[in-house]
Amino acid sequence: MSSLHRIRVLGRELQVRSSAPPEQVRDIETFVNGKLSEVTGSLKGGDPQLVSILTLMNIAEAYLSLVRDREEELQHEAERVKILLQKLEHNL
Repeated sequence: MSSLHRIRVLGRELQVRSSAPPEQVRDIETFVNGKLSEVTGSLKGGDPQLVSILTLMNIAEAYLSLVRDREEELQHEAERVKILLQKLEHNL
């Protein structure tokens, strides 16, 4: 069930609809604002569009890195399972 939540990002109050619990929505708001602050602190100009684009790029880079790491973990797990199954078959 989706609920309406009020958040503040880049100084703007927004209403977002989400099925996530309020605590998770707040965690996301805090995370996004933290990433925006990191980028804002590293730029001399405060162009909100540039800050938003660079923040999105940073978040996307971190996300894709996690996805790749997880895919590698799954592949290694599948290989371990295959080896274990081969050992079991050999011992039967």
